[in-house]
Amino acid sequence: MAAFLFAVSLSLQAKNYQNFKVSTYIRAQDVARMADDSFLESTWRIISEQVDIDKIYLETHRDAFIVDEKTLLKVKNFFLKQGLEVGGGITYTISEPTDFETYSYATPTDREKVREIAEYTAKHFDDFILDDFFFIDIKNDAEIAAKGDKSWTDYRLRLMSDAGKELVVEPAKRVNPKVKVIIKYPNWYDHFHGLGFNLEEEPLYFDGLWTGTETRDPGSAQHLQNYLSYNIMRYFENIAPGKNGGGWVDAGGIQMGIDRYAEQLHLTMLSKSREIILWNYMQLAEVKINQDMRREWQSAGGNSFNYDAMMSPFKKGKKTIEPSTLARIASVTLKQDDELLGKLGNPVGIVSYKPYHSSGEDFLQNYLGMIGLPMDMHPRFVEGKQQILLTQQAAKDKDIVEKMKAQLRQGNDVIITTGLLKEIKEQLADICELYCGDLKAIVNDFGYYGKSDREFIIPQVKYFTNDSWEVVSAGRPLNGGVSGYPVLLRNKYSKGTLYVLTIPDDFGNLYDYPAGALNQIRKFFSRDMGYYIECKSKVSLFPYDNKTFVVENFNDEPVDVNIVFNSSVSGIRNLENNTRQQPAEGIVYGNNRWSQYREGQTVFKTTLPAHSYKAFGY
Repeated sequence: MAAFLFAVSLSLQAKNYQNFKVSTYIRAQDVARMADDSFLESTWRIISEQVDIDKIYLETHRDAFIVDEKTLLKVKNFFLKQGLEVGGGITYTISEPTDFETYSYATPTDREKVREIAEYTAKHFDDFILDDFFFIDIKNDAEIAAKGDKSWTDYRLRLMSDAGKELVVEPAKRVNPKVKVIIKYPNWYDHFHGLGFNLEEEPLYFDGLWTGTETRDPGSAQHLQNYLSYNIMRYFENIAPGKNGGGWVDAGGIQMGIDRYAEQLHLTMLSKSREIILWNYMQLAEVKINQDMRREWQSAGGNSFNYDAMMSPFKKGKKTIEPSTLARIASVTLKQDDELLGKLGNPVGIVSYKPYHSSGEDFLQNYLGMIGLPMDMHPRFVEGKQQILLTQQAAKDKDIVEKMKAQLRQGNDVIITTGLLKEIKEQLADICELYCGDLKAIVNDFGYYGKSDREFIIPQVKYFTNDSWEVVSAGRPLNGGVSGYPVLLRNKYSKGTLYVLTIPDDFGNLYDYPAGALNQIRKFFSRDMGYYIECKSKVSLFPYDNKTFVVENFNDEPVDVNIVFNSSVSGIRNLENNTRQQPAEGIVYGNNRWSQYREGQTVFKTTLPAHSYKAFGY
């Protein structure tokens, strides 16, 4: 009940938006600069003229620096007078430039410092957020001695879970019994356990959690795909229903074009985020808009984010404002999303089981989301779904094969990746005798389903002929060639079907699968949604439980998309302009094995401009 009330209170306080709250965050060093009235007032004027802010978080500590109490109170009172809610923030770093050096939680002096910072912050705020450095990356002599013969992961998970409770939450509540302490997690969730983020225990005693939804440039160091900005929000919501306060986006990736920033905001909000933090205040004030941020494909028009319209002068009260900084881009994007989100229900998708503290095929679900498979990640095995996706991470669960059997006996499907097949080959033999070892194949030809523009490497899956069946195959070449290898394999067990999805050595090669092959994969994995899309890669489907959905194109060119329902649907309605669309004409339906569409299905056609989306109801 407490988690529910916390979530409700967040939504009820929003003033400027109907469906969420918009906030920003000021780092400790910048709060200290606000002792200067001219700096404080001028930066706020730049931001407030361009974007409506509901709440601001004032950081008390970062990089071993603490804001003095006089300045902190002055800045807090200034923003309260502007009509904003004001919360606090802490970043537990000693030096970000030195490889994000954190405090040493095995060192008594550092532990005491961490406690003092929490108490100081709780004294001045009724809620505060820990920025995403409440982990440990120190391996000094004290930590080595404290670790003993444990693995670094096991040691750090226990250390940090205890530290959060004993050094932050409990001391803060002794100072201020009504304070709500919120932990903000970063975007690299598949590696959390190695540095002490404990997703199993921490959400139980923190009052709330926040989510880093920054994907920035997918080609940069973290290699996070666009879809993560949505997917991670849903995963954390499934970890702690009602306690996931919101998403957190920064200006990273704007060198790719300003739409990359707008896209991260938009994807965060598609997850039905209750609040978003525009990180950070100084980026909103100082990151200038320039013509280099406009992509060439904007000239074709029709884009969801319209750069030229965003740059037009606009009225704020009686004043005409010239857009100048990142704040204006945030405003345009969020106002547009606010009009849409009230029409969407709760997000749904293909359930994917990622046990706590599990590793393997890191971040794969985000690549799958980018090829049109809607993801719904859970930390527990979800029963009662027609299909469940298991990646290599599911091997963490020692009972995984028994859970798979139960799912199949109920007439449902289990989808496993080649990564999981390698991990559980011996146990899986009780369901199906398959093998995936170190043998590889170079492929580019998917036969009837098309060719790739490049060659790439996939693992070879071996099976008994007529025990398992290839749904999609690939070779070099496949048609007129000498060999082929499964890309999608199926095997019947009891009343259900086991599918094996072959994952390339480079996950990015999933984007090289031809549209025909992707369409088959999407079709076979659409039982729970009841519909799927047909198109090239880098187009995502976002389904909701109230018969609405969003289709979004991440390509630099327009994409034609078929929306295929597995049942009879009389029409779909565009949620943005309320126009109705009839089923496509000229579609041939049949019930033989060669028919692209079977009797009872319904097909609709649409075209998505570059980096744009459309929302529909049916």
